[in-house]
Amino acid sequence: MKVARLEADRAALLIVDIQEAFRGVIAGADAIIARAQILARAASLLELPIIVSEQYPKGLGSTVPELGEALASALVLEKTTFSAAHAEDFSLAGRDQVIVCGTETHICVAQTVLDLLAADAEVWLACDALASRSPDDRALAIQRLALAGAVPSSTESICFELMKNAKNSHFKEIQGLIK
Repeated sequence: MKVARLEADRAALLIVDIQEAFRGVIAGADAIIARAQILARAASLLELPIIVSEQYPKGLGSTVPELGEALASALVLEKTTFSAAHAEDFSLAGRDQVIVCGTETHICVAQTVLDLLAADAEVWLACDALASRSPDDRALAIQRLALAGAVPSSTESICFELMKNAKNSHFKEIQGLIK
């Protein structure tokens, strides 16, 4: 399988269900939130559309407040369907590449990614910004999604691939987010 390169003018960021209820049940939740925050800030600087899904926020709470500032221009979608791609008003704003992070990798993230792939989107998994309550469920989901055609990657790799060059006007700021 030939893997394309991420292009800032083709990419969108999708943050799946990084909500308050998951903070207490997912090991390493703070690290996942920090990585999602880096992705959101970089996406904002590079003018990528940002889509945020919230699974039943009345019961699971809203998106964690640490992401708030970086999501000022994001499309926030409440959903009960597990796949964010089936949430009402879901749109990639004309983009055909999607960077995905969030929770839970084996449920909402997996179903979303499979639906995006079925719709011919190119999907990158920010694996260091994906979480499940069970590490085994997370690992199996990433493996399954990679076999289905998603590209496993990392927050840092994704950010640098989007910038392409140290001459990018946002290089120093994005590099500072990562360090």
